[in-house]
Amino acid sequence: MVAAWQNWLKKRFKFEQEKQLNQNDVLVFIYRQGYLFLVLILITFIAGVNYANNLILGFCFLISAVLCISFYLTFKQLHGLKIEVHGQDAGQVGSALHLDVYFHQPRRQPCYLWLKVDDQLHQLLLNQQKQSFRLSFLPAARGEFHYPAIQIYSVYPFGLVRAWTYLYLQTVSWIAPRSSSSLAENKNMHHRFEQDVDEFRELKTYREGESLQAVSWKHAARGQGLYLKVFEQYQDLHVLEIHYDHMPSQSHEEKLSLMMGLAEQCELLNCSYSMHLPNALLPSGTGENQLLQAKLLLAKA
Repeated sequence: MVAAWQNWLKKRFKFEQEKQLNQNDVLVFIYRQGYLFLVLILITFIAGVNYANNLILGFCFLISAVLCISFYLTFKQLHGLKIEVHGQDAGQVGSALHLDVYFHQPRRQPCYLWLKVDDQLHQLLLNQQKQSFRLSFLPAARGEFHYPAIQIYSVYPFGLVRAWTYLYLQTVSWIAPRSSSSLAENKNMHHRFEQDVDEFRELKTYREGESLQAVSWKHAARGQGLYLKVFEQYQDLHVLEIHYDHMPSQSHEEKLSLMMGLAEQCELLNCSYSMHLPNALLPSGTGENQLLQAKLLLAKA
């Protein structure tokens, strides 16, 4: 029974990337204190009829009208609201994965909303035509990450009625492994980079006005004249090839973690790198997009 209800909700409130809420997307029903309010209406109605007291009956009709108006006002908090959701293409185990929710109102008015996701509960005040809110998740495993259902509801103005909707997101994010590194590999990598930085391509004659920072003072001390050291750009000469088969581990997950660690080190040192997996290849490169592609590759491996 519960599974059938969940399947119905997923079909009814299926959410791709954006949606404008209409009457079919908003559910409305009496909320907690509203049940006590119903009891009060019933008691005042019975008392007014039994004692033929118009004052009591008038009060009964007044609080009944308040309940009816609450249905309308609460429903209007969500009706017409346009919602957009944008998630990250790739995340990483142990790092926060962000999901941005954008709210667009047809016209500027205060909206008092609650946003519930799993055990997270956030209170929102929308007082602009366009506002955003960021949800954070902490993925525990590598691979495909499916976002949990998001419930958005309002109990404004009196807390007697609740209007709510669900967002069952169809988009997924890919989670890369947690980065890991071998101490021996780190020492070897830094040693190689230090050697590369110390190497220079040639000496050229110093010209007046050029910087003295790269002057070869050894040659000047020997009376051989002023020369400038022309250094090689190690990132142009060397491309680190990260091979799956060369990782010092028998575990598939550990190999991926080591590869992730090497990719992050290359980014810190601004060094070009390529990545070789059994069924995939990432061409050499560097930068944010290269790291993103590396994460996607390792997440899907």
